[in-house]
Amino acid sequence: MITALWVVQILLAFVFFTVGAMKLFRENKAKEIMLWARDVSKSYLIFVGWIEILGAIGLILPQALGILPVLTLLSAIGIMMIMILAAMLHARRKEKGVGINIFFLILALFVVIGHMLIN
Repeated sequence: MITALWVVQILLAFVFFTVGAMKLFRENKAKEIMLWARDVSKSYLIFVGWIEILGAIGLILPQALGILPVLTLLSAIGIMMIMILAAMLHARRKEKGVGINIFFLILALFVVIGHMLIN
């Protein structure tokens, strides 16, 4: 179970770090790929990018370093909230992407449940 949790945490962290970094450092690429990004301000896109990067870091570092490992659980809950909001946004805009949001929501839920069972 612990190995599966680490695999899922690393996958989620990689995805969220990569996508967050794109929003921060490659704004034009983000707007090209993500339709919703075209309709928000640059500061909002930067905010979302930072939140995703911090969530990715929170999925790995606290548990890996053994410093406040509860932050890993809280990061996974935050990722779940991001995915719920993203799915709602895509559904409201009638965009594709709800399925991938639900997939990552389920992965984050697995991390949450796994950590609750272990601790």
